[in-house]
Amino acid sequence: MSDAVYLDQIQQLVELQKVDDEIFAVRQELEAAPRQLEDLERRFAASEARRARVLDKLSHLQEQKKRLSLEIDDDSARIKKSKNKLMQVENTREYHAMMREMDSMEKINRTREEEKLTLLEELQNQEKALAVCEEEHGALKAELDAARSGLDARLDQARAKLEKLSSKRETVGKAIPRPVFMRYEFIRKRLEHPVIVAVREGVCSGCNIAVPPQAFIDLQRGQQIQSCPNCQRLIFWCEHFEEARPKEAAKAEAPAEASEPAEAPEEAAAE
Repeated sequence: MSDAVYLDQIQQLVELQKVDDEIFAVRQELEAAPRQLEDLERRFAASEARRARVLDKLSHLQEQKKRLSLEIDDDSARIKKSKNKLMQVENTREYHAMMREMDSMEKINRTREEEKLTLLEELQNQEKALAVCEEEHGALKAELDAARSGLDARLDQARAKLEKLSSKRETVGKAIPRPVFMRYEFIRKRLEHPVIVAVREGVCSGCNIAVPPQAFIDLQRGQQIQSCPNCQRLIFWCEHFEEARPKEAAKAEAPAEASEPAEAPEEAAAE
């Protein structure tokens, strides 16, 4: 195979790979969009569950607060009533009995007051937690609604793009010699994307493993389409194509190219 034919075929395969790169990206989009929606739905469901737990706890705390308030009011009324009766006691024994009863009621009431204070503090904490939950729940709901409404349009757009790319792929594939195209297709069906990759500094960019020295020398000669001995992908030397060359090399050559016109006046003077 001549150098020109080799380079032409490699260029055709690279162009086919570019189309396949786009197709690969669109298919990933088609797979990712529903998964992203499912992930949002799971997060929204978890947010709803957290919100429901906080609301349930708040409801329980409110009931406890109401019960404690009633008990405190009831005990306070009983203590007041006992104090009024105390004024009518006629003997010491009855007086001390009523005092003990009042002390017991006041002690219970103080315990309930302390419990109520703790309860009010917990209520405040849960109200703050509810505010955080409501904010998260609202944001997720808005995001989920937008994702649901835009999913069909997003998928339709991706499918339309995929259809155009499939047509473009068919056109590009027809320009490639049949045996070469079939070799590409054989590899594509058996390996992970991509099929053809550049070799830079002796390393295959598909598997990031060094190509054997002799294989690299043959690759540089550019006379036959080769495969990476490790990953089996088709490979080409990056220096054969400007767009595949390392950026460092392109930058290094730029000043040399720019300096060539400057030498012309000196040559003219010498003549």
